[in-house]
Amino acid sequence: MKILYFHQHFTTPKGSGGTRSYEFSKELIRAGHQVTLVCGSSDLAVTGLKNKFRSGYRTGIVDGINIIELELLYSNSQSFIKRSILFLKYSLYGVKISMRLNYDVVFGTSTPLTASIPGIVSKLLRNKKFIFEVRDLWPELPKAMGVITNPLILSAMDILETLSYKFADRCVALAPGIANGIKRKYPLKKVAIIPNGSDRFITRKNFKKKNNKCIAAFTGAHGQANGLNAVLDVAYLLKQRGIADVEFHFIGDGKMKPSLIQRAINQDLDNCIFLDPMPKYKLFQYLHDQADIGLMVLENIPAFYNGTSPNKFFDYISLGLPVLNNYPGWLANMIKSHHCGIAVPPGDPEAFAEAIIRLKKDPTERKVMSHRGIELANSKFDRTLLATEFIDFIFKS
Repeated sequence: MKILYFHQHFTTPKGSGGTRSYEFSKELIRAGHQVTLVCGSSDLAVTGLKNKFRSGYRTGIVDGINIIELELLYSNSQSFIKRSILFLKYSLYGVKISMRLNYDVVFGTSTPLTASIPGIVSKLLRNKKFIFEVRDLWPELPKAMGVITNPLILSAMDILETLSYKFADRCVALAPGIANGIKRKYPLKKVAIIPNGSDRFITRKNFKKKNNKCIAAFTGAHGQANGLNAVLDVAYLLKQRGIADVEFHFIGDGKMKPSLIQRAINQDLDNCIFLDPMPKYKLFQYLHDQADIGLMVLENIPAFYNGTSPNKFFDYISLGLPVLNNYPGWLANMIKSHHCGIAVPPGDPEAFAEAIIRLKKDPTERKVMSHRGIELANSKFDRTLLATEFIDFIFKS
């Protein structure tokens, strides 16, 4: 079949960001399907296309995927208004593309929520099968964070969310809380929970450190939702205690990064190292060679507890990094039940610091957690297994 795939923030492993759409597109192609993927541009993404934009877009084939890249440059540091305009432009371009191309199935993945609009239009005007993948519940999350407070905007987003679920033939949810959110609106809707997966760019071969410091690494966006000041609170606490053999490495970018760096300077937190975003392969190599602990940190917002599926968690366990998590929910429960890390209460820098010290002092426990994490990654979150489940769900009669 011919699949028209909409993901505004698509990247190959050569860029910085999640590669779920890239991996799933390749699996669809291996299964005999044709994939045309429509994406925007980003300062961190690498689509693989190098030809010049003409009339606002460029096209080409990358690893068997027919890519249409729109000249809509997105950055996490942009204002809410500018990002919103880009989201709307992307969806309008997407509608035009969906009206002129030949395809059998349209697949849209959020965020943003507006990625569903071409699918809704295709369903209504061309009677095409529409699959909608939900990565975050909107407007629930931005409302809970206080990012969006305007009642008209929240109402418009709620209407679009309702229409997206209504016209989708099936929905893919990345976390249990997301599936529950869809079911609350449409109890009979066919929904599959297919979380992010674990990649195998590198297999951990040894557990011997190249230096005598314990390095706790955070990867990904440095945004408001990530709550990274909680890590700086711990860095400050450890420094006050005179613990000098722990470092926190922050790898990525985002709106909050400048203020985090400034705080580290103001408080003389030389145990906080800020690094630029890295391509996926390079990131995995860095974590393999340098890190002892993977940090999974979010603001203490209940909507996050069961409504997120962070790429970093699956990256950490695939590399055998013990995970230190600071918010409750389905992943915290999994960390505890599989003993692949430590889950601490939110807003408790003392507990966070004690967990760091515990892992630092006990390499044997870290090794056990490492093996448990790898076992979990291979048995439940292997990317190929999830892709097979994904394809079976899309094409069920």
